[in-house]
Amino acid sequence: MNTDDSGPCRLNFRTDALWERTYLKRRCVELNIEKEYDLYARRLCINHLAVFFLVHSAVNLIKCILLLVTCEHLEFIYIDVLIYLLSAIFTVLALSINFYETFVSNNKWIAYVTSAVGAAVIVIADVIIFTYHDFKDDWIVLPFYDTYVLYVIYVYFPIPSLKAPFILASFAAFIYLIIIYFHITDNEFFNLQKPRYMMVELLYFICCHLIGLFYRLLNEITVRSSFLDRHQFVMEEIWLRQAHNQEMQLLYGILPPDMARPLQKEIRTRITQFEKTPEQFQTMFLKGGVMAVELHPDVTILYADVVNYTHLTTTLTVHSLVALLHDLYGRFDFAANDLNVQRIKFLGDCYYCVAGLTMPEPEHAKYCIELAHIMIAHIREVRSNRNLDIDMRIGVHSGSLMAGVMGAAKLQYDVWGTDVIIAGILESTGRPGHIHISERTRTMLCDKTYELLPGPEMAREHPFLQSKNIKTFLIAAIDIKVDLSNTIPMQGPPTPSVLHKTAQEELRIEFEKLPVGSFDIKKNGKHSTKRATSRPEIGLIFLHFRDCQVELDYITQTDFMLRYSVLLAWFVGLFLLYLQVVNINNKTAVNMHMLDIDITVMLVLTTPVLILWYKKLCYWRYGYVRHIFSRVSCLIFRTAEFIQSSLLIRLCIYVNMIVCYFWIIFQVLHSCDYDEFQLQLIESKLYHYEMDRYDCFYPWDLTNMVSLMIGLSILFTRIPWIVKVILSVMEGTTYMCVMIIQFGYVINRSSTTNPYFPPVYAHGFKILTTLGCLYFMERQAEFNNKVNFNWKLELLKKQNDAVNTNKSITILLQNILPIHVVNIYLSSLAKHQLYAENYQMVAVMFATLHDFKMDVGNLRILNEIITEFDKILYLYREDYLVEKIKIVGCTYMAACGLDPRFMGRINGRRRTNASIIREVARAQNFLASSIIGDIEPIPNEEVVFILTTFALDLMRTLYTWGNVYRNITDRSQFAGNMSIGISCGEVMAGVVGASQVHYDIWGTPVNMASRMDSTGVSGNIHVCQETAYILRKFGIECDYRGKTFVKGLGILPTYFVGIDENHEFKEVRDRYSSVNFM
Repeated sequence: MNTDDSGPCRLNFRTDALWERTYLKRRCVELNIEKEYDLYARRLCINHLAVFFLVHSAVNLIKCILLLVTCEHLEFIYIDVLIYLLSAIFTVLALSINFYETFVSNNKWIAYVTSAVGAAVIVIADVIIFTYHDFKDDWIVLPFYDTYVLYVIYVYFPIPSLKAPFILASFAAFIYLIIIYFHITDNEFFNLQKPRYMMVELLYFICCHLIGLFYRLLNEITVRSSFLDRHQFVMEEIWLRQAHNQEMQLLYGILPPDMARPLQKEIRTRITQFEKTPEQFQTMFLKGGVMAVELHPDVTILYADVVNYTHLTTTLTVHSLVALLHDLYGRFDFAANDLNVQRIKFLGDCYYCVAGLTMPEPEHAKYCIELAHIMIAHIREVRSNRNLDIDMRIGVHSGSLMAGVMGAAKLQYDVWGTDVIIAGILESTGRPGHIHISERTRTMLCDKTYELLPGPEMAREHPFLQSKNIKTFLIAAIDIKVDLSNTIPMQGPPTPSVLHKTAQEELRIEFEKLPVGSFDIKKNGKHSTKRATSRPEIGLIFLHFRDCQVELDYITQTDFMLRYSVLLAWFVGLFLLYLQVVNINNKTAVNMHMLDIDITVMLVLTTPVLILWYKKLCYWRYGYVRHIFSRVSCLIFRTAEFIQSSLLIRLCIYVNMIVCYFWIIFQVLHSCDYDEFQLQLIESKLYHYEMDRYDCFYPWDLTNMVSLMIGLSILFTRIPWIVKVILSVMEGTTYMCVMIIQFGYVINRSSTTNPYFPPVYAHGFKILTTLGCLYFMERQAEFNNKVNFNWKLELLKKQNDAVNTNKSITILLQNILPIHVVNIYLSSLAKHQLYAENYQMVAVMFATLHDFKMDVGNLRILNEIITEFDKILYLYREDYLVEKIKIVGCTYMAACGLDPRFMGRINGRRRTNASIIREVARAQNFLASSIIGDIEPIPNEEVVFILTTFALDLMRTLYTWGNVYRNITDRSQFAGNMSIGISCGEVMAGVVGASQVHYDIWGTPVNMASRMDSTGVSGNIHVCQETAYILRKFGIECDYRGKTFVKGLGILPTYFVGIDENHEFKEVRDRYSSVNFM
């Protein structure tokens, strides 16, 4: 309900509508589970029938025993015992046909016919006994099965509908009305009171019909709701499994499984820790970095580089370049997987992997050489098909390395070590179309058939290789025919048809596990499991959950069926009041005295009906029309919702109902004058006339009252089962005790069901059969409801797990891809499409730590430094959209401008650190006062300023940590030297790879930034002329360095960003000089 606490509101009936029979049936049809529902309803009917056989046999057996034990003249009741036993046998035999499920399913009319026959046998037994004793013994008896047969038709008989049992029960009631009519006709006084008495019986049967229909309606709604819950359960489970598989795929794309599992556990643990603080969800990893590094002493490293790649970036379109790389890397990934070689990552056009990493492999060198041959064959095939001037240069070296992840953001698997550096040098000094290997790799090759050539001169003269005494060889590529059918297509989620087929199969299995009751004749073993029955969690006698919290959650559920319960209670209350009036209609003084009490009773019963039905009446009147309701209506809506959700209020309504009913009975009993009754009884004997059955009260009317009370008490919705059972037993026991002790003289004068059968036993047995019949059936329903509730708890847990899995997938994706790419990439993945973008202005940064020995101790230092860098990154990533691309060895790569949301990011106040706020404010002031403001700016040129400020913050952080390390013994040797290169311009971005997705950027700015870093000087930010020009426009001085050779571009003028001894930017002194800078 859309409202505040006092004003007008609109009606919201959507939640209530979920518990409407018409909605549930329509929903089952829409989800195509109506057939499964019919099958389950059939199983329920079979189980109900088995319970009925036990109940019916017990009822007839106990009745026969009571007749044989209590009747003085047994010759009169032998025929009754015989008829009861025969009727029980024939009823069971007629209905037993329904246990042949397949036969009955193919011939649905059998269920209707056998139910009609069973009901007819029971009714005919009463008719025969009534007729026999009336004509042979002149003994007028009452029917025994009248109430019982109506209840069992609705509750136990295998008719899966509402209309059929109503028709059958109505026919049975009609027969009993005829019997009662003849019973009245045979009695002189009853004949005078025939209309009134027949009206009482008719209304009583109507109330029995209402209770039966209420049970049927409630049962169907509950079962259909359980079906829909089960459907949701299965779909959530399928979704969770799919999300879990996707998570595994992504996680294993970052790490090998043996390293991924602890990290995955850490992700979920941190998600759980921050569930109450969702604003910290994205930053949870920044609270502490991750370092998981393992030593691998015997592996082979392969580095492969695409020759003439720089030319490709300037000639191919975005999509063509990414498609080419995806094609190549997909082929490489499949070949690597086939040879058990672990791909590490891409470095633009460089692909490197390691054999013997994930598991020990004696022939790891051989597998790397085979992979190298396959890679060359693939690139030659691509070169031929696409008419491209490309080739492959590969370096292979064997040795040891350290592998793992480090940092706090964009976790990526990488390898470090001297032998890794050697493999990279072998690649760079190698020859296109050849495999450049080291002496150690050669000695590990079992296959000596490869033709070895001397290593190239560049390798022999390389100072690092000379210092490590590395001898190298070349292996010429051999002709290999590649099998393109083995290439890995882009992996995506299962297709809708596959998901639908999987869902249908799992739904069928799950529906077979649905409970059919605690008295399952098949022991629930054929169709279910321990998880399905949940017997260990539910008490055997009181059907309580052993977990008190679960039991409390169960009984405090919102009761959307409460309106039907109170409406039925209101109809029964009206009938009881009518019986009260009939029984005391000759006592005018008493009637006037009771009028106020009766009005109070009606108010107590009517008020909940009006409150709870007002909302539905408004829904019937207005539907989903956006009608504005008054404050009074809104108050009634809120009150009804509060009543439905409050167990205490529901208990009060329930107890008040029982108190009202007992109060009505008490008024009837109170109206009986014992002395007057005794006097009239004596006079009727003396003068031989039939006394007025209502001179005191008619006991069978009160017994029928109590029967209705018990039925309603047991079937009232969402009341704790123990409370219902205890109160129902107390109602029957209290009534019989009062009647026996206080009004035995009246009850023993009433009619009975069999000759010489004491009336008190007849009354008590009717109460007992009503209680037993409804108790065992409602016990079955309560058991099913509790099992289904337990399933709902599992469903909620599954949903929570799914949410956490989705969060962990989000974290993993954002540790592979930029945030804005995630949704786009998943959409492209679902459509089996490549993802690629082109950006006109992006700033790219490479920051490399120098003089850094790659051992375990220094890796720990490296992890601490990268973690601090990532913390700085978070401040820029949130507000200025700086993205960490990757870490390569000791090089930190980042970019700014890859997010379309970047526009205007230096305008306005941001929630970031003081340095960026200060630099942005200074740049804004400079732009506002500079003549450069009159020159048309380059679109998104702010990215250069932002990324340069980020680079300066990295230098400040490194300087601070360098000072800290000087005071730590095992880290005092840390030099803290770092060079940074920055460039800007048009770049290409995309997601490539088959088994392991990888986001990367390509283009001249990437190559230029890398060259600026490699040719730079420690402690400086090295930039090209275009970048320096943009920085000067933002007031940052750039000092001319001179001419610098840049691979692929020749000799270019380069600059150092002006930074003073306090690690602050030097400001441009002459604002006009920057205009003529270039």
